[in-house]
Amino acid sequence: MAHSQLTGPRLRHTADGSVATVVIDHPAKRNAMTTDMWRALPPLLDGLAADPEVRVVVLTGAGPTFCAGADISGLRASAAEAQDLAVTAEEALAAFPKPTLAAVRGYCVGGGAQLAAACDLRFAEEGASFGITPAKLGIVYAASSTRRLVDLVGPATAKYLLFSGELIGTARALRTGLVDEVHAPGELDGRVGEFARVLASRSLLTQAAAKEFAAGRADRAAHWTEQARGSGDTVEGVAAFLERRAPRFTWSPAADQA
Repeated sequence: MAHSQLTGPRLRHTADGSVATVVIDHPAKRNAMTTDMWRALPPLLDGLAADPEVRVVVLTGAGPTFCAGADISGLRASAAEAQDLAVTAEEALAAFPKPTLAAVRGYCVGGGAQLAAACDLRFAEEGASFGITPAKLGIVYAASSTRRLVDLVGPATAKYLLFSGELIGTARALRTGLVDEVHAPGELDGRVGEFARVLASRSLLTQAAAKEFAAGRADRAAHWTEQARGSGDTVEGVAAFLERRAPRFTWSPAADQA
């Protein structure tokens, strides 16, 4: 029984300094998300948000696939509940207060693409495939998920993906803005690690405010000005620049009580 639990469908995470990696681990079904995995993601993210050591989260899949979607057996039991769980997990990922980066290889389809789109950035390996497939199952894609996709790739590409359910490759994904960088086989992990460390070295205050503003929230501009005034990050950043040294930014989401 212990062995079964160890190798069964799960989300696992590791931390390397300030970078945490969350792994979708269900290789028997190309890392399809079960209902338990959807449920597990929001509390896992809550823990990483509260950890002051973690400044960046990388989301990836075990083995050669990112995530082939939702486990269809869960849809048979209750498609509406499964979709609600997926949207809740997606929203938790989109609202995560620190930078998130999806590292994609292989299939990134359905619920997998939904999770990737909720990340701030997406880096892919050549040969990856992307698709949004509710039209193949007669499912109405959630309004919030549709809006996020439109904001990411524009209405024409969003309609192409949603209407057809067809898969696209990395060249088209890069051209339409679905992914930010594409890398040769064997180079993705190194580039993701390198860039994640760059993100971790920057001001989390700047990043958290930028995430809100980019999402269209403008009512907290005064709040973020006040956070900047009290954080010390601006003073530290300017001093480090003038002294030609790496800055030591200290602001964390715990300082944001609003």
